[in-house]
Amino acid sequence: MDDREINEKVRMCIAQALGIDVEEVVPDAILFDDLGAESLDLLDIVFRLEKTFGIQIPRGGIQQNVLSSQGLKEDDLVKDGVLTPLGIEKLKMEMPEVDPAKIPEGFRAEDIPTLFTVQTFINLTKRYLKEKEVRGV
Repeated sequence: MDDREINEKVRMCIAQALGIDVEEVVPDAILFDDLGAESLDLLDIVFRLEKTFGIQIPRGGIQQNVLSSQGLKEDDLVKDGVLTPLGIEKLKMEMPEVDPAKIPEGFRAEDIPTLFTVQTFINLTKRYLKEKEVRGV
């Protein structure tokens, strides 16, 4: 499956989950702010992606990837619910599609989903497709 096909299918999954036109689902659209998504919609989107692509996305996929990276302890990345400077750096690396200015000092870990764009889900899908390929499943 090439990038164009992956992008189209991810956009279609998001559009269906949110009940909107696929034309509105552009890569830089922020799910909550631009497309009107709510927290429960994220579960529907993940379910549709898993079904469409035959992948398994752990709940809290992006947060989990950031918080469990390279054997670091959670205290190294989050303190009292707020990302540490190292946590902010890791999040920016994990989500290059997000404007770094949107992840300021004092950013709360629970607010990570507010950063999700359509491109976030495209990148996530590609990552899990690659992992699936490496495992030979």
